[in-house]
Amino acid sequence: MLQLNDIFGENGYLAEVLSGFQPREGQQLMAAAIEEVLSLGKKSATPAERCLVIEAETGIGKTLAYLIPAVLSGKKIVVSTATLNLQDQIIFKDIPLIQQIVGEDLPVVCVKGRENYLCLYRWYQYRSNPQLSAGADSDVARIDNWLKTTSTGDKAELGWLGEKGDLWSQISARSSQCLGSNCPDGAECFITQLRRKAGAARLLIVNHHLFFSDLALKKEGFGDILPRYETVIFDEAHHIEDVASLFFSCSFSHYQLIDLLNDIEQQAKNDLSAEKIDTLLPQLTGLRKRGENFAALFPKELGRFYLDTFIDKISPEAWLEEVDLVNTGFKHLAKEMTALSKYGEAWSSFAGRSEELAEKLRDIAIKSEQEETELIRWYEKRERSVALSATPLEVSNLLSEYLYNAVEACIMTSATLSTGTSFSYIKKRLGLGEETRCLQFTSPFDYEHNSLIYVPERTFPEPIDQRYQEKLGNRVAQLLKASAGRGLVLCTSFKNMDHIADFLETELDYKILVQGRSAKNALLDTFRKETHSVLIAVASFWEGVDVSGESLSCVIIDKLPFEVPTDPVLQTRIERVRSEGGNPFFEYQVPRAVLSLKQGVGRLLRSVTDTGVVAIMDVRLYTKGYGRTFLKSLPPAPVTRELNDVRNFFSSNC
Repeated sequence: MLQLNDIFGENGYLAEVLSGFQPREGQQLMAAAIEEVLSLGKKSATPAERCLVIEAETGIGKTLAYLIPAVLSGKKIVVSTATLNLQDQIIFKDIPLIQQIVGEDLPVVCVKGRENYLCLYRWYQYRSNPQLSAGADSDVARIDNWLKTTSTGDKAELGWLGEKGDLWSQISARSSQCLGSNCPDGAECFITQLRRKAGAARLLIVNHHLFFSDLALKKEGFGDILPRYETVIFDEAHHIEDVASLFFSCSFSHYQLIDLLNDIEQQAKNDLSAEKIDTLLPQLTGLRKRGENFAALFPKELGRFYLDTFIDKISPEAWLEEVDLVNTGFKHLAKEMTALSKYGEAWSSFAGRSEELAEKLRDIAIKSEQEETELIRWYEKRERSVALSATPLEVSNLLSEYLYNAVEACIMTSATLSTGTSFSYIKKRLGLGEETRCLQFTSPFDYEHNSLIYVPERTFPEPIDQRYQEKLGNRVAQLLKASAGRGLVLCTSFKNMDHIADFLETELDYKILVQGRSAKNALLDTFRKETHSVLIAVASFWEGVDVSGESLSCVIIDKLPFEVPTDPVLQTRIERVRSEGGNPFFEYQVPRAVLSLKQGVGRLLRSVTDTGVVAIMDVRLYTKGYGRTFLKSLPPAPVTRELNDVRNFFSSNC
């Protein structure tokens, strides 16, 4: 049987199949620790002993460090990632490499969310529509040809299908519209075939959204999405709390109501006579109007707000009356849909969706005493709709009960899990016991010689200073002139992004790429190809962006990424820390900002030959006490506060 040293050692299989492979101690130690945990059984170890937390910085090779012991263990294992990109990397790059090493095909299946797959029933309904436009007819022909060859029905295979347009939303396999065992196309269903393959596979590659969607279903006793598994490995595990919070929440939106009514109208055209449609439409119009009136109750200000505060303003009595009006409409609709079930399988599904939406609205809108301290009730006002949610105040107990106690082993890894040198934040937020083993493997990259960290001089204004925006724009331009473009500017807000973009377009001759002006992948492709360009972005560009080589030689971060505590969930969790006698700023807000900063800084060096500068344009790193926590979390690169040192670095490394 293969041993880890046979694979990761100096003369091992990885050295044979990977050109330029160099054994890395951190990778070998990580793989050995995972192998040890995987060998434990539920009966021989406590849940805390069966959990393992590993921070593996860029360059460790953590994906192979967990995949290889997972494959060698012979156990049924789920690998959960934060992004579809990492799923694809594992399936198309890492698994073929491991198959080469072990000399056999591995029973591996990639499982994505249902909306990524085509629904045959909905497709046949769509293509039978006589009112399709000429452009739609062209799309129909292309998808028809694709269906002759595809074995997965995965949207990712349709490279020509853009993100814009509503074609895919009309034909995808959304759970709300699934007919289940009543579907006439069930035998050929891609989801059914996928589940069959997943049941036989030993390794399942999923993303966090799908994993916690499955866990939430199991919690409620509604069956499952994934087959039984023995162990779970989370990559990009710093996202777990946020994703778990999302799927352990209960949500209702005005959009869900509109979506249901639109689906019913479309199905009526296919199944019902003109007379039946004329009878049904007034009921749909009435419920649509009730939904519009309900959405109109909420203030026009966009954003997320406490639901309880809003209810108190309009009075609890008025609120319950409005909720009852909508729910009565749902009940009548469900009854009508059940009566129409003789005309086709879809009508029973519509009845179920009506009842489910009524139940969700009732559960969120009417607060029980038991839930008062367990759930955060809030609403989000959007441009054209409103959404209501009830989110758990904490997910730690839920994870303990439904995850850690249910599996033989749970492994969590990421490049960013510690703050300073401590794992206390992540352990507390995720409900991991104090005795949970935490390992930290630093990057093998030569930060001392290949990189430089720049923080402006003491007199540079802090972000709250009125002079900050002007000084920031000028200094960013100076840095990018020193780096000859080749820069990624990461902003903490769209406002800052737009300000810097507008300024740089007048100051620099380099191509300026701005998030939102093109698709993310298109921006990154241009940034890679046009060496002396500048990419300015927020949010998702802080992580998952992998640009090695000369094109990315300077990462500029506008300020420390503290979240503005206006979100009701964030506010309530801050208050919980305070009510327990803690300091929410140092125990909650600083750690979250540290993890975000580490992700941003991690965009710079992506290979052993990369060189470059990280500029953090926030003097609070030195003027505030908490700055030391951020500084301790940064890579071991030299730090300078002199702009000339940056110029000299680029002169020496170009």
